[in-house]
Amino acid sequence: MEKFYAYLDRMKFIKRWQLMRSTRDENIMEHSHQVALLTHALVTIENEVYGGHVNAERAVLYALYHEVSEVMTGDMPTPVKYFNRQLHGEYAKVEQLAVDRIAATLEEPLRSAVYPYLQADKSCEEYVFVKAADKLSAYLKCLEELRSGNAEFVQAEKSIGDALRDKKMRAVDYFFEHYIPAFALTLDELEGL
Repeated sequence: MEKFYAYLDRMKFIKRWQLMRSTRDENIMEHSHQVALLTHALVTIENEVYGGHVNAERAVLYALYHEVSEVMTGDMPTPVKYFNRQLHGEYAKVEQLAVDRIAATLEEPLRSAVYPYLQADKSCEEYVFVKAADKLSAYLKCLEELRSGNAEFVQAEKSIGDALRDKKMRAVDYFFEHYIPAFALTLDELEGL
């Protein structure tokens, strides 16, 4: 019996934003899907608008699997995960162990084909776009919560927005200019009604 995809299916049970009061729960499965979409958007902007050569398939696969370890570890809140260098380093080891344990449930030759995407090459250009998309996903969550009247996300929206702008990534800046405004619209407004 192969268990890999059953493990991944459990991503829908792992909640994000546990230290924040949210008007709507978000799980790591939907988050990973959104990060994959946003990664594809950012890479496409980089390649098509600015003439870049980022490997979209590699980037999107990194994004799709970027939270796999959390099936075993849960979603470590950012203030805890980055409390200090030692804790962050130890948590990275735990994440690697979780990825390896989950990957071990996938039979060959599938394991060899999938494993490289379970732990992204953090030195590659594609990973930069995944990290930007991950932060952009958090920013969109903040906007959603603020639209619902949840002031709990005021500071997070500011700090995440500043961090995104500080990246000085032209694809991120382009996304902010061209796409972020539409996230404030209702369905009727999106439809032009």
